[in-house]
Amino acid sequence: MKTSLGQAATRQSRPCRINRPAPKRPYSSQHPRRRFLGLAAGAAAVPAASCIAWAQSYPTRPITIIVPFPAGGSTDAISRIVGEPMRRSLGQPIVIENVSGADGSIGVGRAARARPDGYTISVGPMETHVLNGAFYSLPYDVLNDLVPISPLVTARLFFLQEKRCRRMT
Repeated sequence: MKTSLGQAATRQSRPCRINRPAPKRPYSSQHPRRRFLGLAAGAAAVPAASCIAWAQSYPTRPITIIVPFPAGGSTDAISRIVGEPMRRSLGQPIVIENVSGADGSIGVGRAARARPDGYTISVGPMETHVLNGAFYSLPYDVLNDLVPISPLVTARLFFLQEKRCRRMT
């Protein structure tokens, strides 16, 4: 008798399972009119988005690097070293133009007067692009006419004293 009561208690504690079919859901929860208006708005926006997404190709002509010092100097060597990988990666010729004179302000002035289209780049040390603007009255504004792209090299300058050995006789 104890076993029959125990079995009856375990039967009642189990949940009753009833097989019911799942309720049918419609394919779309939106009304047909809302769905049509959404599709119409999307179709109207596609031509506007495709016109915005067109990108212009750069570069389409040679790029000029203006070096404000004579050929053969360290600034000229750096610009030629940087220009060769640029030519390979961009697929356009890189023209290096040495414009010397007036402590570099003639070459930087030519770069400042060029069209701001990204096809003329000026390479120079701090003296030509910062200190000339502080010391001289220039026909261009260093802060507003030029935009820095990237620092290329860092050079440290040292004052050295020559050591001389004296022989004690």
